[in-house]
Amino acid sequence: MSDRAMVWQVLLFISVLFLSSVSSQASYSIAEEMAIGSVIGNIAQDLGLDLKRLQSGNARVYTGDNTKYIDLNSERGDLLIKNKIDREMLCGQTMPCALHFQIILENPMEFYTITIMIQDQNDNAPQVLYPVQAGGSMVAEMVPRSADVGYLVTKVVAVDVDSGQNAWLSYKLLKATDRALFEVGLQNGEIRTIRQVTDKDAVKQRLTVVVEDNGQPSRSATVSVNVILADNFPEVLSEFTDFTHNKDYNDNLTFYLVLALAVVSFLFIVSIIAILSVKCYRWRRGRMFYKSSANLPVIPYYPPIYADIGSTGTLPHVYNHEVYRTTDSRKSDLTYVRSCNQSITDQDNSGMQTLLHVHREKLTTDNPNDQLLLL
Repeated sequence: MSDRAMVWQVLLFISVLFLSSVSSQASYSIAEEMAIGSVIGNIAQDLGLDLKRLQSGNARVYTGDNTKYIDLNSERGDLLIKNKIDREMLCGQTMPCALHFQIILENPMEFYTITIMIQDQNDNAPQVLYPVQAGGSMVAEMVPRSADVGYLVTKVVAVDVDSGQNAWLSYKLLKATDRALFEVGLQNGEIRTIRQVTDKDAVKQRLTVVVEDNGQPSRSATVSVNVILADNFPEVLSEFTDFTHNKDYNDNLTFYLVLALAVVSFLFIVSIIAILSVKCYRWRRGRMFYKSSANLPVIPYYPPIYADIGSTGTLPHVYNHEVYRTTDSRKSDLTYVRSCNQSITDQDNSGMQTLLHVHREKLTTDNPNDQLLLL
């Protein structure tokens, strides 16, 4: 009896512990790629918890792995986006995609299960699997000229990693060498002939197919399909070689045109910069010369003062003389013109006699009869 009682007590204790630890759960639905810090919901309101209980119970999020997408603000009770959630990375093609975690409270220990459903967004464009668009390689489909209406040329294969209606794909013929010769299946991407091939049709045909998904807004991808209308392999090989050479020629021509345009633009820009630099240099040099000329001091010019040296009677200055004589008279009228340096000579402080006084006395002594006009 004692053993049975002990077993019942243990079972009762486990039941009480289980009932007290798992009390409630909440579910939310969000879109993938939500911004960091976005609010998912408020667990305090949805679970009927008090904010004080969240703080005193040290509420925290337990996800079971190292990657944490969700964070908890215990002061307000809000569930927040900690890292962006990529549905394709989290769940792949599994539908539905859900994120499960628990909110843990202590004293007493309580567990609250939270489920967040991740809704797919159209964040991925379709990917073309066939025909393979390998750089530098050319893939062409051969169609015999005897092909009937509805002949299957090839099939465009594409996938979209999104889910639901975002992954529904449709195929459309965007461009074609002859749109009246081929059509593309809207749902399956099959390219078929819609009429009989004739000798007038071009040997080389090029089709451009666009693949669109059903998301909002829709995303798309394009693929080019090369078709050769020929009946035998040697003819296909020759046309395929010409096709490749034409493509290489067009690529080279485009490259050289772009290169020439870049060189011409560069030379034009360099020329403009050089012209502006020369004009700016000349303008600055003119400004500097003007400023330097305006700041130079004005130095007046004073002619040198000459004094009589010795008694030779030689005139140290230049004077203008006008002499008027007659053939029968030795008398003359002499006009003595004052030199411009007289004022300077008169103001000489050296004590020497000026030329004016010496010459006047000499003329009076030598020829008293001459008339002297001093100006």
